[in-house]
Amino acid sequence: MFSQSEVEQYRRHLSLEGFGQPAQEKLARSSVLVIGAGGLGCPALQYLTAAGVGKIGIIDDDLVELSNLQRQILFTHEDVGKPKAEVASQALSKLNPHIKIISYRERFSQKNAERLLDEYQMVLDGTDNFSSRYLINDACVLYNTVLIHGSINRFEGMVSVFNFQNGPTYRCMFPDCPDPSTVPTCAEAGVIGVLPGLIGCWQAWETIKVLTGVGEPLSGKVLLYDSLSQTMKKVALKPLPQSRQISSLPELSPSCSQQNTMNPENKIGELSIEELEQMMAMDTSLQILDVREDWERNLDKISPSHHIPLGNLMESVSQSYPIELSKEQNLVVYCKAGVRSRMACQALQTIGFKNLYNLSQGMDGWLHLHQSLSESE
Repeated sequence: MFSQSEVEQYRRHLSLEGFGQPAQEKLARSSVLVIGAGGLGCPALQYLTAAGVGKIGIIDDDLVELSNLQRQILFTHEDVGKPKAEVASQALSKLNPHIKIISYRERFSQKNAERLLDEYQMVLDGTDNFSSRYLINDACVLYNTVLIHGSINRFEGMVSVFNFQNGPTYRCMFPDCPDPSTVPTCAEAGVIGVLPGLIGCWQAWETIKVLTGVGEPLSGKVLLYDSLSQTMKKVALKPLPQSRQISSLPELSPSCSQQNTMNPENKIGELSIEELEQMMAMDTSLQILDVREDWERNLDKISPSHHIPLGNLMESVSQSYPIELSKEQNLVVYCKAGVRSRMACQALQTIGFKNLYNLSQGMDGWLHLHQSLSESE
């Protein structure tokens, strides 16, 4: 039974048809470990706390920095230099005194993974680098824990639920961790401040859905979001048996800010429409790949270009099917607005494609530019 104070705090949940007291009681008995109290972790933590998840763990070894305040809304100027996990725990305890919040001022690692996952039903990944994501995924598979994934890049984000009822894992989407030297660091890539708030909130909602059994979780589906065009797309993801063959946990590489950047030529390039046209004029062996759906390509396309819808491409990568494109020659990937194409580039990178370029503005940008040119003639 809830106290009178809890009834008042959760009143909108308790009166919500299809949720009500049964779901609220499930939340009260639940436990979630949030790994990373950053851009994704902050909003997710706020809503899980407000919703009444009975036990929340926060693990993060970072200190609050001034550059965090643009998006990590749990912190203020007064918190700069203080441990994120501890500051977050104190702030959240004021939001909901009826639940238990535990802070861990350490980094999630091989050494503490089993101990921590043994204490929590679910994991919400709020980290910002591939090394941590693969470690967290493999730990969740090894110790049979549901994983709520979210990631962001510049103006784009994605959300999915992994390892739920024998559903897909993170390695079903990206089988192998890319070389850190080929991936832009957090500081280099940048991110619009509102975006992690949106993705983190969606992670919190997926967590609540799994914990309460309300709604349909994003298991077997990846939600892709482009904030510039306010468009969303869901891509199906199939479970692969080999993704569960985890016997040990991978080594954790240095943090995002410390990743090696000595090999920038192998990073995924971001290409403007004008730059693409220059490449098309100068590079006779240039490859262009369209990862949109058939119906989209039937409306408009960049010619000449190859066509593999993103879902088919992801399946080919995960199943090690041959992709009839050169791994050595320049390859520009495009979709509608740059979200799916970035995801395709990351997948292709894991199987050895070296000279990858994402058309940032996608087909929308291509059509806009050429329409403007035709109107000016």
